[in-house]
Amino acid sequence: MKYRVEVTETLQRIIEIDAESNEEAESKARRQYRNEDIVLDSADFIDVEFEVLSEQESVFKK
Repeated sequence: MKYRVEVTETLQRIIEIDAESNEEAESKARRQYRNEDIVLDSADFIDVEFEVLSEQESVFKK
């Protein structure tokens, strides 16, 4: 029998952004991420989770 197992890795990095507000800092960080100026890799790994999916979840997560 085959099972579908969802593997979720969490990567995290703290960066410093010069900005006038929280909103501007987040906007700048998002822009840098979209432009691939920020690329997380295995050095940023903090967690992994495994979840066996039910048949119904497997259909919805395709």
